[in-house]
Amino acid sequence: MGKQEKIVSMFNEIAGTYDIANRVLSLGIDKSWRNKACNKAFELYNKEDIEKIVDVACGTGDMIEFWKKIAKENGINLKNIIGVDPSVGMMDVAKKKLPEVEFIEAGAAQMPLDNNSADIISISYGIRNVVQRQEAFDEFSRVLKKGGLVVISEFTKKEKSSLLDHLTDFYMNKILPTLGGLISKNKDAYIYLPNSIDEFLTTENLCKELKQAGLEPIYTKDFSMKISTLIIARKL
Repeated sequence: MGKQEKIVSMFNEIAGTYDIANRVLSLGIDKSWRNKACNKAFELYNKEDIEKIVDVACGTGDMIEFWKKIAKENGINLKNIIGVDPSVGMMDVAKKKLPEVEFIEAGAAQMPLDNNSADIISISYGIRNVVQRQEAFDEFSRVLKKGGLVVISEFTKKEKSSLLDHLTDFYMNKILPTLGGLISKNKDAYIYLPNSIDEFLTTENLCKELKQAGLEPIYTKDFSMKISTLIIARKL
């Protein structure tokens, strides 16, 4: 089994408890991170009618709910939203929550979607689980309309310079695996998650990879003691 298959199978196993684990582990702050990502993307895209948003690594559909809610709050007519994920277990949970949404089983690097068809592609706390990351960015570029946006929320690697950085590190590497393990009965998955950030890229490297795919970063911001980073890039 390759690395990507192992990751997918791990998410299949923790799907049932994933939502509650997420809320507990982020102390509910991930809601505000997601809110800010949607609001900022709509502000930068600046259109009242949006034909299609594609949420990649959609998991249990969390971000899809935010896109729909924030579009409504902003008076935006969002015609269609699609969830894409390689984990059937995660999408089964999403389908129960969002029966009206179309979900497609696929990885980020090979999406069965038309060229130049999406206004916005989002991936929230999922890009670190994509093994073929550069190929995924090329694929986002193919599927996006000219001027369309990629919206990435992720835990990115930072230089650990202050006491706060070390406290964050302690939480991610010691407390998170124990708590996540208790909730999901799968401690390995929650040991993998912080490790995947440590192996993961800096914001600078991510921006470089986006540019290589013809996606120009137009907005980056850190939230909550630099735990979460929002990167928005526009297709040139």
